Amino acid sequence: MAQKPSIPKGTRDFGPFEMSRRNYIFTTIRQVFEKYGYQPIETPAMENLSTLLGKYGDEGDKLLFKILNSGDFLAKADSGLLQEKNSIKLSTQISEKGLRYDLTVPFARFVVQRRNDISFPFKRYQMQPVWRADRPQKGRYREFYQCDVDVIGSNSLLNEVDLIRMIDEIFKRLNIKVIIKLNNRKLLSGIAQTINQPERLTDITVAMDKLDKIGVEKVYDELRDKGLSQDAIDHLEPILNLSGNNTSKLNCLKELIGDTSDGSRGLAELNEILSYLNQFELDAEIEIDQSLARGLNYYTGAIIEVKAADVMMGSICGGGRYDNLTGIFGLPDVSGVGVSFGADRIYDVLTELKGFPEDAATTSKALLVNFGGKETEYALQVLQQLQVAGVASELYPDAAKMKKQMKYADQKQIPFVVLIGEEERTTGILSLKNMKTGEQQKISLPQLIEIVMNK
Repeated sequence: MAQKPSIPKGTRDFGPFEMSRRNYIFTTIRQVFEKYGYQPIETPAMENLSTLLGKYGDEGDKLLFKILNSGDFLAKADSGLLQEKNSIKLSTQISEKGLRYDLTVPFARFVVQRRNDISFPFKRYQMQPVWRADRPQKGRYREFYQCDVDVIGSNSLLNEVDLIRMIDEIFKRLNIKVIIKLNNRKLLSGIAQTINQPERLTDITVAMDKLDKIGVEKVYDELRDKGLSQDAIDHLEPILNLSGNNTSKLNCLKELIGDTSDGSRGLAELNEILSYLNQFELDAEIEIDQSLARGLNYYTGAIIEVKAADVMMGSICGGGRYDNLTGIFGLPDVSGVGVSFGADRIYDVLTELKGFPEDAATTSKALLVNFGGKETEYALQVLQQLQVAGVASELYPDAAKMKKQMKYADQKQIPFVVLIGEEERTTGILSLKNMKTGEQQKISLPQLIEIVMNK
């Protein structure tokens, strides 16, 4: 018996119906990216591990998919490590490449390699799949698309304002109500300084970033496990438990951490961003979240995370400011900021909200019934004129029974069927059937084109 085919967990096939809906998301996002002056690039699916390792923290490194070297990948492996079964040290000897974890680090590598060919500030967008060896669950996949938009080579906070406006417009077009959460890495550093634990910034932020998932008590437990004293945790408690509107949060944070150099700068940057945003009428709710860290080591300034307001789901967009990511590739002191839209999670949110437009999954607008003979020849002429006019249309390839052709139109959700029999061929007056209402009318080709295009 032949083995039943399958695909790896955390990956998915997409049929025409799903792809039409996904393309609706991609098109919406791409239109806004280009409206704001961003240009497209692409990078390879695989990168050298030296490019990827150490950029996402210890937890991120564990989620990298590594690619075995070509040929006899064990030939140059240390025999002692093989006997010890030391997979961590061994992996660097048998694997030199890995699938990209995100699009930001490859972008930084791209900028460094092409720095003499691009103009700064460089505004790019990139829409490609990424891979993470994560445990699959709702809204979390091992292969998923990111839609990234970044500007590099500018320190101006107007870039953050632009990104937030783009986020707001994209989700407004998609009809998803969202909450945009803001924080600043300098503010997090100020918190660590305030509790006299500046050297434990990474431990503190990794734990704080889990606040929504595990609750404040388990965050405290994790911090104790990391070696923080109870006194430090007591000083952290009022910071984590802040409530109220953005103004009251920022005022409280100013009292609690405003005396630290990093904390004061982080607060000033957040205030400046909010001041600019107040000039715009945004649909999204903007919320200061002092615990937001996003768990990545390369953020140095603003941190942004977006969540759907009406669906229980992880973040559907996020990013922030990275001041020296290109420095690790030999181009120091180049600041960048960007966000990434999770197309797969956005798809799941729209599905749960029943938010896709009715025609999002429609491919052809009209199906021409094939009666065979001279009628088929005439139908081909009509088909050509429809397509020249910009009407997505198709002629059923076989002169099959009418019932079969109508079923085909139903299954593909084609809204109109054009019937061209002997009478229609000789008079030039075509029969148009609306598949949703069942209404049928006889009209000229120009009238048919107008009706179908305005659907």
